[in-house]
Amino acid sequence: MTSPEEQFVELTKCNTPVTEAQIERIFNELKPVRPSFLIGEWDGGGLDTGHPGHKTLVAMKWAGKSFRSVDDADPIVVLDETGRRVCSEKWGHSSLREVVFRGVTSAAMIYDNKPIFDHFRYVHDDMVLGVMDCPKVMGADSFYYFFLRRRKD
Repeated sequence: MTSPEEQFVELTKCNTPVTEAQIERIFNELKPVRPSFLIGEWDGGGLDTGHPGHKTLVAMKWAGKSFRSVDDADPIVVLDETGRRVCSEKWGHSSLREVVFRGVTSAAMIYDNKPIFDHFRYVHDDMVLGVMDCPKVMGADSFYYFFLRRRKD
């Protein structure tokens, strides 16, 4: 049997929809990360579970996230018309804190101006699995799963 980390990496290579149950099971088995682990630039990738957040991020040309410090981050970085990475001002800024989610204390991104938490778990040194938790926007049982890959440039 492969590890949850290996299972998740394989899911990111799929070009077909995956079930939320598949990703949720893996997310719940992954190790936590500390907020400082996320400092830097990350490319974003989505997992198509049919969640409306996936289509929204694709339409806005979501590129990832930028963490300058635990108190200064851009939750939604998009590609502008020239292909340059820029902060989406519509989504504002955010900070990182340790938050208990599903019984595990791990890094969470807290949006400054939106009722949204992004919870993160460790896949490997250059990848994390995230889940967007926004019950006041999408409902208490609606989660959007995504992943981030650390930028090397």
